[in-house]
Amino acid sequence: MDKTNNRELLQFILDSIGMIKKRFHDISSSDDFMYSEEGLTNLDAISMRLQSIGEALKNIDKRDRVFLLEVADKNYWSNIIKTREIITHHYIDIDSETIFMICDEKLDDLENKVSTLMAKLKED
Repeated sequence: MDKTNNRELLQFILDSIGMIKKRFHDISSSDDFMYSEEGLTNLDAISMRLQSIGEALKNIDKRDRVFLLEVADKNYWSNIIKTREIITHHYIDIDSETIFMICDEKLDDLENKVSTLMAKLKED
């Protein structure tokens, strides 16, 4: 990922979350990913965006170890970055239930935290 600064990376994350939400909109259970070609396509596309979000966060963390900690603890960010590692290196182990849970239960919180970080950058 060749983004030059944290603002661009955070905007990329927010854009990716928007794309994930659009693709997830008609998904009501993890089974919806598995029983149609469109569902499988959405599962793949969402997984790729989650991977990219993890990569962007990994890059931000490498650049500035304390920036992300302004809105959440190390464990929070580490779990997202680890999800990126799983998607990248163990794609065969990804299941639709995990991706559904992330989209259904975790994405709004991430969006709020990233938006808060973006606002902090604008204050500077």
